[in-house]
Amino acid sequence: MEDDRRVGDLVGELVCHLQSDSSSPHSNSKPKPNPNSEDVKYAIRILSSRMTPLTVTNEAAMANSIKSHMAKQGKLSDALTFADLYSRFASKTGPGSVKNKRAVLYLLKVISEDRSSNPKFQTDRSFADSDTNGNDPSDIKDNSKGRSDNLRALRDHNSKKLKNGGVLSISRDPDDMRDMAYREFAILVEMESDVSEEVLVSDVLSVCQGIDGTYVKFDDTVDGYVLPDSIKVPKATRIMIRKLCELGWLYQKVIRYICENIDGFPSENVGKVAEAFCYALQDELLGYDKLLTTLQSHDLSLRRLSVWLVEPMVKMRRMAVLVDSCRSLKGGAMAGAIHLHAQHGDPLLHDFMKNLLQKLSSPLFEMVRSWVLEGDLQDSYSEFFVSEQSVKPESLWREGYKVNYLMLPSFISQSLAHQILRTGKSINFLKVCCNDHTWADLATENTSSTWTNPKRGGLGYGETNALESLVTESSKRIDKHLMDVIFNRYKFKEHCLAIKRYILLGQGDFVQYLMEIIEPVLLDPAKTISLLHLSGLLQKAILSSSAQHDDPDILDRLTVKMMPHGTTDGVHDIGWDVFSLNYDPRVPLNTIITESAMGDYLKIFNFLWKIRRVEHGILRSWKTMKPNLITYLLTKLPKGVKFQIVLRRCQVLWGQMSHFLTNLQSYIMFEVLEVSWAKFCNEMEIAKDLDDLIGAHDKYLSSVIEKSLLGESCEGVNKTLLMLFDVMLKFSGVLDKLYEGIFGFGNDKKGKGSKGTDSWVNEGRKAVTQRAGDFINNIGHDLDEVSKEYFLLLKGFICQLPMQQHVDLKFLMFRLDSGYC
Repeated sequence: MEDDRRVGDLVGELVCHLQSDSSSPHSNSKPKPNPNSEDVKYAIRILSSRMTPLTVTNEAAMANSIKSHMAKQGKLSDALTFADLYSRFASKTGPGSVKNKRAVLYLLKVISEDRSSNPKFQTDRSFADSDTNGNDPSDIKDNSKGRSDNLRALRDHNSKKLKNGGVLSISRDPDDMRDMAYREFAILVEMESDVSEEVLVSDVLSVCQGIDGTYVKFDDTVDGYVLPDSIKVPKATRIMIRKLCELGWLYQKVIRYICENIDGFPSENVGKVAEAFCYALQDELLGYDKLLTTLQSHDLSLRRLSVWLVEPMVKMRRMAVLVDSCRSLKGGAMAGAIHLHAQHGDPLLHDFMKNLLQKLSSPLFEMVRSWVLEGDLQDSYSEFFVSEQSVKPESLWREGYKVNYLMLPSFISQSLAHQILRTGKSINFLKVCCNDHTWADLATENTSSTWTNPKRGGLGYGETNALESLVTESSKRIDKHLMDVIFNRYKFKEHCLAIKRYILLGQGDFVQYLMEIIEPVLLDPAKTISLLHLSGLLQKAILSSSAQHDDPDILDRLTVKMMPHGTTDGVHDIGWDVFSLNYDPRVPLNTIITESAMGDYLKIFNFLWKIRRVEHGILRSWKTMKPNLITYLLTKLPKGVKFQIVLRRCQVLWGQMSHFLTNLQSYIMFEVLEVSWAKFCNEMEIAKDLDDLIGAHDKYLSSVIEKSLLGESCEGVNKTLLMLFDVMLKFSGVLDKLYEGIFGFGNDKKGKGSKGTDSWVNEGRKAVTQRAGDFINNIGHDLDEVSKEYFLLLKGFICQLPMQQHVDLKFLMFRLDSGYC
């Protein structure tokens, strides 16, 4: 109760104080407050109600607002006094202190504002309407005395506001206060400006179109539009003009870029995409110019103009950024760079960039459509991400067309780009290498079945699904047709089989007969052998074997080739060293079976031919020697000449070498060639395009080379194997020498003093036996060297096999290891 009594007394004193100030501002008499008066009761009722201020703020902000208001009115001493009083007021807490300090401060602030207002002023609205309704403010400018009178009259009205109102004006009219504040501000602005706002707005609109205004002009020193310092305008107005004039500076940058590129087209440095980009920018600037024209027909303030120019400012800034980032780019690179700027969360910018990209990427998608449907590379200015090289027909697929990643836009993935590349490349391969023109019907069928508009194909930026669908359908039809042409018209599988049979020596009867008829010729020096003679022997071998029933086109591609020859360690090369067979795949098969691939095939042929030569040489020597030796040993030679031991050693060593060669050939012919061929046939069946077929053939050839010990990782073991072959040939020479010696002993029937009797009879048994013994010892010594070298190399060869990477080489190790190590 004591608190309520104290509050009532304070309210009464406040009401009396306000009434005394309103009635007689200069009177020193202070009437005694009457707590029962109507004004006091009404004030207490209002303070006890639930009325809240329209603006909710905290205590500190309310105090700062009061201090700022006093400072603006020039009452600095009052502001300092208030600050001191407020600090003491705010520091009091606990019992007896005011709890809702913010409400008390708000009450005092409202009372102060009400004292500076006059309700009678509400009937005079003409002064406010002249400005708030957008009328010409020229009625109040250029007349400083009129402005001062108006401002003074407005303040006089405000000073009489509290009369007859008192504390009742707490329920203030915020709209009326806002209007009065705006009128005061308008008058102050007019008093501080040398130029009317209407003229400034006109200048800004001109600058936004890149044209100097009456007062706002372009300054080269600051590289922008400025309002001269000599013209007096408020600082806020100057800042706003500078911000709005940025639009004109951006406009000039975009216009210069457009003019430079349009004037330079057609040019290698501009291209169709850059041209489309410039036209898209022009379309945006056209809408911008229309907006400025519309704004010029309205009376606007600078603040309202800034609101209208928010959206154009955002777009113009983005266009200026694009112009700067794309100045040195063209084609797909330009489209990709602009696409990166489209990744924005602002819907306005997102739609703007999408519309821009749809226009500038139109030439790029037209190139894609023409390439995947017709195989035409319409790229006069090197803008497309598919580049073309001038190459021979056999290199068209591998080297004729490449993906230029510098021109690949970021909205097209690399996998899709490679699919686009292969589709157009397949069409050109059919046209150039296969001399096939039925692909045109497939392209028309693909277009008509997929798109309603075959001219454009329904492609555009943002339509990734449509692009992928077009490329996939076109690629599927073209690749299927190309595979059909390769397998059926050009018989790719049959030619690969022919290479396996003739170059990889899979045709047994042909190889055996060729070896027999060509051996005498190949023993001669290489430089004395006629290529024409060897070709004739090849034809003879074909006609004498089952190869004669092959397709004439296949047999016509099989020829004899002489490798480069000279001397090795001072010894001239013989025919065995330089002879090889060759197969001509011809266009278009030489795209798959390339010249490099044929070099690998010849490498395999030379290796297999060396094995066959060693095998044939050892077998021939043994077959020639054995039947004749038995006859001479039993009938003609003296019993003291013992060749049995030498022959036994030769037979054992020959058997071991034959065993090695048999297992090696069995491994290569069955576990290497046949297994690799079976896998290759399976991959040929599932190949969907030419790249798959090329990959399958390269894998097949690489597998054969690696498992045949001919790869780079097998150089050491291959060198050891070739040395083994040389030792076997050396053994064949020892066998021939043995045969010639024994044959000489059996046919040397006449000596120097002979009269028709056998020489060994004239010489005596002891001399002949001694001479034969020396011969046998020499042969034995040669056999020791050959045997020692052979087993040493063989052991080293077998020990190297586990270190090879290919797992199939273990099968060869198992075959050989069981008998030798």
